[in-house]
Amino acid sequence: MPRTSATSINVETYRYGEAGSRKGLFVGVTRHLPRGIRREDLARRGYFDVWLPLLAPSSQLLSDYRKGRLSWRQFFRHYRTEMREPAARHVIEFVAAVARGQSVHLGCFCADADKCHRSILKELIETAGAGLPRRAGKAGEFFSPACSMPEIED
Repeated sequence: MPRTSATSINVETYRYGEAGSRKGLFVGVTRHLPRGIRREDLARRGYFDVWLPLLAPSSQLLSDYRKGRLSWRQFFRHYRTEMREPAARHVIEFVAAVARGQSVHLGCFCADADKCHRSILKELIETAGAGLPRRAGKAGEFFSPACSMPEIED
C-alpha cells in the first residue's frame, strides 16, 4: 500500500487515440510506436507527447504472454520485476516527480486498462511519488542542491 504524501501525484491512464481534451503530459508507454502514424502527428491525433518505451514490458515478456506461456498474473509479476531495474525505477521516480506539478497520462494500445501494464505502471508511479522526499519551496518548483552551493573562489 502506498504511503500517503502531502503532495498529490496526478497519474491517469488512457488508450492511444483517446486523449481527448484532457490537460497534462501524455506519455506513450509501449514497446513500439504506432504504425502508420507520422511522428509529427502523434500528439495531434491523441497518441502521446513523449514516448518512453523503457516503461513498456520487454519484447520477451510480451512474446511469452502472447504465446500463452504466461497468465495475466504471471505477466504482471514479471513486469513489476522489470520495473525494479535501476533505469526503469529512475524513470518511474522522474515521472512521479513530474506528476506532482501536472497531470500525467499513461497511454497504450490496449482497450482494457485492467488487463494492461499501464494499470500496474500507474500504481508504481503513485507509490514512487509517495516515497519522494518533500522539498522546501513551492509545489512544482524543482530544487537542485548543486545550484544553491556558494561559489568557490580560486
